[in-house]
Amino acid sequence: MTDSARIVLDPAVLAGMPVIRGSRLSVDFVIGLMADGWAEAEILHNYPGISHDDLAACLAYARDILRSEKVYPSAA
Repeated sequence: MTDSARIVLDPAVLAGMPVIRGSRLSVDFVIGLMADGWAEAEILHNYPGISHDDLAACLAYARDILRSEKVYPSAA
């Protein structure tokens, strides 16, 4: 899994959800904005405390979580 100093898990912040360091923006929230069609420029304009590298770290975190997920198809 990517070791990113930009994504942190702190039990005192958003109940330990992964967030962008120094913010209360969760990886889940940022990925949701992207899934809803927000462009990078829109996200950075609306959340000036984060950077392109923070967005890239969110994507890398999500990628790594999905990569480590085990899926077992059920017999139909």
